[in-house]
Amino acid sequence: MITQFKEELPEGMSTPDFTRKPIALTIQEGKFGVFKAIVVGTPTPAVTWSRANAEIQFHPDVCLQKYDEASHEHTLEFPKVAPEDADTYKCFATNEYGRAVCTVVLNVISVGFSKSKELQKVQGEASCNFSLCSNLDGTREEKPMEPEEKVWEILLSAEKKDYEKICSEYGITDFRGMLKRLNEMKKEREEEIAEFVSHISTLKHIEVSDDDCATIELDMDLKDPSSKLFLYKDGVMVPFTKEDSEGMKHNLKQVGKKYIFTIKKLGAEDAGLYSVDVEGVNVFSTDFKVPEVDFAVKIQEVKAEEREDALFQCVLTAPMNEIKWFGKSAPLSNSEKHEIIVSEDKLIHKLIVRDCLPLDAGIYAAVAGIKSCNAWLVVEADKNPASKGKKVAQKFKVTMPESKPCNLQSPPKFLVPLKMHTAPQGYECYMSCAVKGDPTPSMTWLRNNISLNTNTNYFISNTCGVCSLLILRVGPKDTGEYKIVAENSMGRAECSTKLTVRGKSLTQNICSFNMLYSIFCRIYSS
Repeated sequence: MITQFKEELPEGMSTPDFTRKPIALTIQEGKFGVFKAIVVGTPTPAVTWSRANAEIQFHPDVCLQKYDEASHEHTLEFPKVAPEDADTYKCFATNEYGRAVCTVVLNVISVGFSKSKELQKVQGEASCNFSLCSNLDGTREEKPMEPEEKVWEILLSAEKKDYEKICSEYGITDFRGMLKRLNEMKKEREEEIAEFVSHISTLKHIEVSDDDCATIELDMDLKDPSSKLFLYKDGVMVPFTKEDSEGMKHNLKQVGKKYIFTIKKLGAEDAGLYSVDVEGVNVFSTDFKVPEVDFAVKIQEVKAEEREDALFQCVLTAPMNEIKWFGKSAPLSNSEKHEIIVSEDKLIHKLIVRDCLPLDAGIYAAVAGIKSCNAWLVVEADKNPASKGKKVAQKFKVTMPESKPCNLQSPPKFLVPLKMHTAPQGYECYMSCAVKGDPTPSMTWLRNNISLNTNTNYFISNTCGVCSLLILRVGPKDTGEYKIVAENSMGRAECSTKLTVRGKSLTQNICSFNMLYSIFCRIYSS
């Protein structure tokens, strides 16, 4: 079926159409299946797929959408067809002038009884099944949260694009089985929530602001406004107040149907899984991770004349792909007004405020993990009538602390020392510290008093006084004492730590066990 969006088409333009339609499939469970389609249209149509009774889960083990430039074929591939893949599928080809739709059916033939398959199914269902036991007053039973409970609470509140990352982090290898069980759990959870909540939306995972606070936000329409709300961290109830009290670390603010939980004075101990319950039913969970990072160099006050660009920059003690920037307490992102830049080593982060105007003046802040720093942007009015309203050439002015009339030379000093490290075998290990000194000190890394500066197995860097060492794949040979020595003409300083290498990680052990178990089942079934 073709739908034309406009009554008349411009010359040379056309609606989408299929020159090759996908063909219905009847295929045995476990086999490779594929739908193929070729479409035409000007401009080139965008191709999407959907199914009637569920959403398509795109994952390398479940379903893949591809395009072959040589044959111009759009494909929907199933690496190993499963019974739950049986459904009616639609292929959509769309451009600005119209849309073409083609419907196709996938039938799946189930195979016979398999001992290994049934064993895996029973084992999987047993490992996935958990419930949150409640007391008569609607609170949870006081008990430490098991890893299985934690990962399923995270998945129930996570976005679909994060499923693969979460499975990788917690060692879940059966992605298809996870999706099946997760859908069942979501239906059960929705029925439980419906007893107390008419509508729930705008679930915002925990976010750190520029005032050393973190917030959890959700919109809820409670059937009974007097329903009790509870906040948990790793399964343990957290007391909170409904008033903004300085003495309480956690508080709840309600504005209409919006509920905002706030965690104040953030520290490393605040990391964990936070859950919001209504009358004993979990409605939302969010995992709060606290990276070990701080500011080696904080942002400084910047003065810029009207219509100039202003630059804020900071240096971290550990690499981060991105940090949060705020302008007058409002979050900032890349735009025509603001440009965010990250160095190749992920240590130096910059914010450029383009074409400064008086209204851009105010406090700007950078947030890395739970650490933050802020500084003023001062915009000086243009006093030259000839250049009024005209953009001047790009120029940055950064105000630095006034220097005293004395000798600034100083011996090396560690601002941020090395920390103790325990790393699983086969994974990477990153250690860093921050040092200052004038003249700039030379740095030497040692392991068990043997220099590492010429060892190609270690990646060593020094950026603005932030010294780091990276081991890509940790092994037993890397165990020992690590020392960094800073020297200049004024003196010498050193800092040390110990690295302990554990055996294979839980994820690796699970993968090894699954492989051995699979081999055993094949031998047994044959």
